[in-house]
Formats: sequence, structure tokens, C-alpha cells
Amino acid sequence: MENIEDSTIELIKQTLDKVRPFMQREGGDVTFDSFEDGIVYVNIAGACEGCSYLGADLEQGVEIILMEEVPGVVAVRLASQKEEIKKALTEAKSQTTNNNM
Repeated sequence: MENIEDSTIELIKQTLDKVRPFMQREGGDVTFDSFEDGIVYVNIAGACEGCSYLGADLEQGVEIILMEEVPGVVAVRLASQKEEIKKALTEAKSQTTNNNM
């Protein structure tokens, strides 16, 4: 039996497959890396890598589509940012816990 996270990941991958042709048309690509704490981490390749429009494409394109199509998705970030984001989330949780004492 498939669990909720597995079905969410499958839906994320299916949704990314809908977006990929648009990025491939521009010479780039986007692939799924992981899904943690509501954040979808993706890898970018080809012409999209290092492109000045990458942030806008991710936030105003891929992120919006995934948030609309997949319940539980709160953000889309580059896989290369995962450790930095996880550290920031841990620090924020720690700060919240300390403030509530």
C-alpha cells in the first residue's frame, strides 16, 4: 500500500513532467531531487543553470504550479540549497522553542 508521502512525491514528479517541456524549449531542464518539510528540492540543468531568470522561473513558474497541483507543497528550492535551508529551519525551530519557555 502506498503511503501519503509516496503519492505526494509521485504527484510532484508528474507535475514536473508537465513543466519540463517549457524549460527544455529554452535549453534547460528541471528534475526532482527530494521533498522534505513541504519543500520540493529540484536540480536544474542546461541553459537554466546559472541563468539570471532562474529565480523567477522557479518561484513564478515551477513553485506556483506545484503549490496549486500538489497539496502540502509550500516552496520549491534548488537541491544545492538543501543543507542551508535545513540549517535555517532547525535554527528557527530552536529559537521558537526558546522563546516559548
